[in-house]
Amino acid sequence: MEILSVRGALPEHRYPQDEITEAFARVIARGGLDEKLLRRFHANAGVRYRHLALPLGAYTELEDFTQANDAFIEVAVGLGSRAIVDALKSAGRTPSDVDLIVSATVTGLAIPSLEARIAAAIGLRPDVKRMPLVGLGCVAGAAGISRLHDYLLGHPDDVAVLVAVELCSLTVQRDDVSLPNLVASGLFGDGASAVVAQGGGGRGGQIEVLATRSRLYPDSERTMGFDVSSSGLRIVLDSAVPAIVGRYIRYDVESFLADHDLSLDDIGWWVCHPGGPKVIEALQAALDLPYAAVELTWDSLARIGNLSSASVLHVLEDTLRDRPPVVGAFGIVLAMGPGFCSELVLVRATDPSEGAR
Repeated sequence: MEILSVRGALPEHRYPQDEITEAFARVIARGGLDEKLLRRFHANAGVRYRHLALPLGAYTELEDFTQANDAFIEVAVGLGSRAIVDALKSAGRTPSDVDLIVSATVTGLAIPSLEARIAAAIGLRPDVKRMPLVGLGCVAGAAGISRLHDYLLGHPDDVAVLVAVELCSLTVQRDDVSLPNLVASGLFGDGASAVVAQGGGGRGGQIEVLATRSRLYPDSERTMGFDVSSSGLRIVLDSAVPAIVGRYIRYDVESFLADHDLSLDDIGWWVCHPGGPKVIEALQAALDLPYAAVELTWDSLARIGNLSSASVLHVLEDTLRDRPPVVGAFGIVLAMGPGFCSELVLVRATDPSEGAR
């Protein structure tokens, strides 16, 4: 499978972290908030700016899950549509070329699912195949690429699209002063990204997907996720995440690479999900990665925050645009999420001028 293009889309409402902190302090205040704790978590999140689905003042007006979810559907369809149209245009394809669309989200509920609504909005064919991925959270960007790869192995002439849309700000709970809610309110942002891929080779892609690996970790179900409550999606976020990364990720990567006669020394570029400062540091330590290898991950966290499933795709887009790897260089796309789990994608940089049509 070749990835032809990756394009992100962000809401127009962009704010510095300190403005978001002030506004969200008012949103969470009725729960008896310790504002000093909130400000400390926000200051330590490694985030300078975030894009939000709604203007800051609108969050105090969201009375219940129904209103938040209605906003999710409206904004998510628009953002996802924009990301797909931009990615298709960049790849020299049109909506009518798409044979499969995969959608990934965990921050809202939509039935019909997002990709069905987007199909109607941008004019996908009536016979387009659809696959919604729900509940994978932060890992879904990498896992979505893996599922495109699975499909295109059996349909090498097809065009497949992944769209990841997350509006994390709409899940912040007004009455929840727990540490996970305070941390999440300072870390997660809103945005979307789309990937256009095609089977076979020589199609003008920027990178080739060679293999994928999924990994579920034992006794970790309550490490990350959401509890569905009467007030909406209540964040579950355990402080053990960096420790799990440190314990397992090196073995996972090394064994995955060994199955393809490769080692860590053969990997020339890394695309890692910006899970947060402690998670990125744990990745660096476990894999002995220099700062330069994950600099774009740190930069993405600072510029837009953690966008859950869309984040690793934004880092992939940044990499291909700002630091295109040497043709032939092997790379790893890596993300982690609820389960607790990880997804590894082995890729190789290609020359898009070869086979571009």
